[in-house]
Amino acid sequence: MNPFKCAFGVTSGKFLGFVVRRSGIKIEQAKIDVIVAMPEPRTCMSSKVCKGSFQNVKTYLMSPPVLAAPIQGKPLILYVAVQEQ
Repeated sequence: MNPFKCAFGVTSGKFLGFVVRRSGIKIEQAKIDVIVAMPEPRTCMSSKVCKGSFQNVKTYLMSPPVLAAPIQGKPLILYVAVQEQ
């Protein structure tokens, strides 16, 4: 093991671009800031539908669902995407 890449007994840390805490897994704030600063596409500047859709996508990307361990007694909802190959 590389001691510079290992951490034991910490309350939170970065892992694969996410912040992992006891309360769950969240996206890094720096990634959200990049999405906020993203300019609108030039190809659909005149279309209100396109601008609205772009804003909807940005809003969704800025607030992804938080992953957390299941809690006993609460329903577990699991979405699975599968392919034949």
